[in-house]
Amino acid sequence: MSTTESPRDAASGRPIWKPPVGVSEKRAWAALAVLLVGLFMSLLDTTIVNVALPTIRDSIGASESTLAWIISGYALAFGLVLIPAGRVGDRIGHKWVFFVGLALFTAASVFAGLAQDSTQLIVARVLQGLGGGIFFPPVTAFIQLLFPPMKRGKAFAILGAVLGVSSALGPVVGGLLIEAFGEESGWRYIFFVNLPIGVAGLIAAAIVLPKLAPGMKASMDFFGLLLLAGSLVAILVPLIQGQEQGWPLWTYLSIAGGLVLLVLFAVWERHLAARGASPLVPPHLFSHAAFTGGTILALVYFAAFTSIFFTISLLWQAGLGHTALESGLVSIPFAIGNIIGASQSDRMSQKLGRGVLVLGAALVSSGLVALWLILLNIPGADLTNWILLAPLAIAGLGNGFFIAPNSRFIVATVDNSEAGAASGVIGTMQRIGSAIGIAVVSSVLFGVANLTGVAAEIRQKVAAALQAGSYDTPQLAGEAISKMVLTAHFTEAATVAMFVSALFALVALALVFTLPKRVQLH
Repeated sequence: MSTTESPRDAASGRPIWKPPVGVSEKRAWAALAVLLVGLFMSLLDTTIVNVALPTIRDSIGASESTLAWIISGYALAFGLVLIPAGRVGDRIGHKWVFFVGLALFTAASVFAGLAQDSTQLIVARVLQGLGGGIFFPPVTAFIQLLFPPMKRGKAFAILGAVLGVSSALGPVVGGLLIEAFGEESGWRYIFFVNLPIGVAGLIAAAIVLPKLAPGMKASMDFFGLLLLAGSLVAILVPLIQGQEQGWPLWTYLSIAGGLVLLVLFAVWERHLAARGASPLVPPHLFSHAAFTGGTILALVYFAAFTSIFFTISLLWQAGLGHTALESGLVSIPFAIGNIIGASQSDRMSQKLGRGVLVLGAALVSSGLVALWLILLNIPGADLTNWILLAPLAIAGLGNGFFIAPNSRFIVATVDNSEAGAASGVIGTMQRIGSAIGIAVVSSVLFGVANLTGVAAEIRQKVAAALQAGSYDTPQLAGEAISKMVLTAHFTEAATVAMFVSALFALVALALVFTLPKRVQLH
């Protein structure tokens, strides 16, 4: 099947879907299964390291900004290559783009597991993100190309379940691996586990994925990619480094420069389109209100959704002294709610149209606001998994309702020949949202926690307690007061950080109403 100009229906003017030559429905679903295994692995790595952050900090002496880079660097690299990967897939076919991305991701996972210092681990995570970003666009592009309109809803619902569950289960899987292999080196196995899965995925991809004919040949917009990458890096670096360095002048100048580069990128893309060349992001994609509103919504929503696990993991371990496994188990209600919501998202989107997005975003917002209120009103020492169960389950249910229909609303507004480019734009906004959300929340959390003064505070309180005769030995005093001080600092910090995540979610809820009430799927 060629992905060039599709034949169109005379009445509606929309493209007429035709099945790819030689691809049966059974093979289409088998191909989707292979694609989603790779996707699950890459998105699992978005959050799996959250529970490992305290042990990584102790093992290789990572700083606060390093912890944020380990997550945000992955998300940023993931987002930066989505658009060019989609364009390359449209140009040469999506099968081998997926294969190359999965191979890079698997190799980078081994490098991450072997890392000996912060720099090596950050580089490995960036390479992982590049690999994940390369093989993400083929997933949604294949759904557009392999499934007829009436089947795509089910395929996108499964995709939405994988998106949400993989992100939610990351902390659980990470906690199990650290529990099994020990805190000193257990974090390395959260990367090593990708090796057998990646190799199996590469073999299956080579055999199962159909090699569809490429679309139109077009030159790559490398200058546009450079402008986009420069703008995002210039904005993200100060968001991560600024709090640790006290927000010097360069952080504000960098953010301003990033915004200027972003404007220049938009001007350049319009210039290329006017010349008849092939821009990195076709400007006419944004002529559709659903596409424009949906991409902005994706950024804000993912900033809210992915940042909550960063906050909870650090609170649960560094603040409350729980194990990595206990920290991971906190996310189970979210995962269960997500599975239930995703399983019903297609049926509800057909019945409610945009209403399912409103419902999903409202539930996520309610869940995060409830989490914030709990942290605000309940002392950290009294927090348990059970107290967080209901709000996390509500937020997970909303997430399941939201993710697949939102992507479906956006992708349905573009032609099949640009499925890769459109998927790349959507995914880029999601990953950029994740990176910005983690950067902002980590800056807020560590800023409020003020860990630089914790050691002096503990020493002062221990001395006062011993002088008052409150403890029998300095060791007992040190252990008890250290736990008390860290709990107080991290509970306060997590409360403010959760408020930021809830605010992102409420903004996303408002943005849902920029989308059309219904879309005509093709």
